[in-house]
Amino acid sequence: MPDWAKIPPEEVLREAGCSRKVIAHCRAVRDCACEYAARCPDADFSLVETGAWLHDIGRSIDHSIRHAQAGADLLRSHGFPEPVARIVECHLGAGLTAEECTALGLDARDCMPRTIEEKIVTHADNLIAGTTRVTIKESLASASHLPEEIRQRMYRLAQEVESRCGRA
Repeated sequence: MPDWAKIPPEEVLREAGCSRKVIAHCRAVRDCACEYAARCPDADFSLVETGAWLHDIGRSIDHSIRHAQAGADLLRSHGFPEPVARIVECHLGAGLTAEECTALGLDARDCMPRTIEEKIVTHADNLIAGTTRVTIKESLASASHLPEEIRQRMYRLAQEVESRCGRA
């Protein structure tokens, strides 16, 4: 098994079999996340950059909601540090509790973003539709199929990241 931790994240995405469309999305999320991280003195910029690049690596395996846990497991199997795997695992919407994961047919894991790096990448992913930057209001409107509680969590996450790091 190649040591993916020693090659650039964009190459890791290619090696995993991600499409050009997924890689372009990951690049856009990386750019957005790095804007926040650059203004957030308590954030590990390198961790944000790597986590943002790799947040959708699980789409090389599955395009459903399962991609987050699958991507985290894939990175763990390739020796990536746990903080990177956790960013991947927690990036959906505003995270999922273990109970929500179970209700969705996922492994019962706490997939709530807790660190500033996890929160920045999650928020940046919410602001990128494909490769296009959107507002949090547009993101929430496109998430109208989700329960109100989850949309409120997404909004609170946006407020927290922007109050700690400023608007990107």
